[in-house]
This record gives sequence, structure tokens and C-alpha cells, in this order.
Amino acid sequence: MNTPLSRRVRDLVYQTFAAQGRAPSLAELAGRTQSTIDSIHQILDDLAHEHALVLNPDRDAVRMAHPFTAAPMAFVVTPADGHDDRRWWGGCAWDSFGISAALHLDVRIDTACPQCGAEIRLVSGPTVTPPAGPTVRFPRPARQWWDDVVGTCTMIRMFCDRDHAEQWTADNDPGGGYVVDATTVWRLAGPWYGDRLHPDFQPHSREFNQRLLDECGLTGPFWELP
Repeated sequence: MNTPLSRRVRDLVYQTFAAQGRAPSLAELAGRTQSTIDSIHQILDDLAHEHALVLNPDRDAVRMAHPFTAAPMAFVVTPADGHDDRRWWGGCAWDSFGISAALHLDVRIDTACPQCGAEIRLVSGPTVTPPAGPTVRFPRPARQWWDDVVGTCTMIRMFCDRDHAEQWTADNDPGGGYVVDATTVWRLAGPWYGDRLHPDFQPHSREFNQRLLDECGLTGPFWELP
């Protein structure tokens, strides 16, 4: 976001996700900024390099703008009031709470436990704590998240309870991952994502994000950011 145009493109991506649950196309971004497709393509590539968003494998469309995703990733996020007809795909359990935080909106999160397949449905919001019981499994250490960020997000799943998360890990990834209660992930999502749609948003520093992890009790080598 080194130029006014790149900042405008970044903000339009987030505004479109927030309002419509989808990513804008390159043509839309070019039209709304009175730019060329080639210049938008270069800006998106630069933003992806800065981890401001994620492109698809062909690098010709926005795949994710955390906490939003343009494709299904096991979580559906819906406004809790029943009147707002917007819908979003949650990129992972953490991002699903993050959508609520970014929009300052109470939401219903729908997913399924990877271990038993049971439906998990909960209501959460900026000041509405998720219910006790569900847990979230992080598949890899923080320093590796961006090695394959879509793969990382795909596997940050929510389970019925800690026993199911630990059994799934034992069966599928022995010795790997880290299981956290959903309430802790909700606490982390608030300050991590709560300013993503602010007009004066600036990327968080590594030190800032590390402090957020520490304040949620997520400490030790697994949680050390690169």
C-alpha cells in the first residue's frame, strides 16, 4: 500500500467483500479506479507480496483478503439478526470470528466437526462470547503460516470439543498442531481483525501481533511469528 492507488485498490477489495461477500474482479477494480487491467494486476501482485491479500494460483483474481475468502472453506458466516441478507465464507475458524470483528457485527457461524461430522452452529459477536466447548486446531506453527497460507487456513478447523480435536490429530497428524478453546481464538480475532475496514487502517507490525498472541496466552515456540 505504498501509493494512493494501491491503498484505494486494497480498500475496494475489502469493501466489496464486506458488502457482497465476494472479491471484485480486475475489471471492476480497473473501472472504479480509472486504471488499466495491467496496472491493477501489478498492484494486486504487490499487495499479495506484502501479505495484504492472497491471489489465486493463476494470480489473476483475489482468493483471500483476511478474514474474507472468495471460495468455500468449511465455514459459513451469517448476520445473527436474521434481517441482513449478506453471507460470507469464513476462511477458517479464526477468520470466521474475524469477520464478526471486522464488521462489528453479531454473526452465526456454521461448520462441521472434522472428527465426527456433527454440525457446529454458534452465535458470536464483538461482545458476544462463543459458547464453551468447541475448540480450534491450528495445524502448523505461526512461523509457517504464510508458507502456504490457503493451506494453513483450510486446516484451522473447529471441533465439537478438545477430545475430538485431539483424536483427529492422533489419527491424521500425530504430534502436530495445537488445540485452543474457541473462546481464546475469539479473543484473538477482535484486535487482530477489528480494524481491517477502518479508513485509516495500517498493517500491524510483527511486534504488535506477537503481543496480541501473548495476551491471549498463546506463547512458546509454536506461536513465534517470523
